[in-house]
Amino acid sequence: MEMINALGRRKAAVARVYVQEGNGKITINGRDLEVYFPSPILQYVVKQPLNKLEVAEKYDIKVNLDGGGYKGQAEALRLAIARALVKINPEDKPALKAEGFMTRDAREVERKKPGQPKARKHFQFSKR
Repeated sequence: MEMINALGRRKAAVARVYVQEGNGKITINGRDLEVYFPSPILQYVVKQPLNKLEVAEKYDIKVNLDGGGYKGQAEALRLAIARALVKINPEDKPALKAEGFMTRDAREVERKKPGQPKARKHFQFSKR
């Protein structure tokens, strides 16, 4: 099997994933998954599509992660892995879609407006 690539985004994070047959090693920016994401919750988030299809030990995954925070990066990686798995086997798509792994979460940070402290917050109004 040749190398399959896919892209996942979430907030400001971008994950480029390269999947090939192997024994379940996930390398992110040259580091191991457990080193890059020390939190077991984020490790679980990243592995969700693999565990759903029970192929966690079947593929080696090389990842380039950029931008955003750790939560956004983990969720971008989850989307990229799900997209790569569907490229490998299109019959897996309904199972992954039912879990919500194929949906790009389009919510972005709203910009700060001039004359306000934040995007929606306003300075206190004083009549006098």
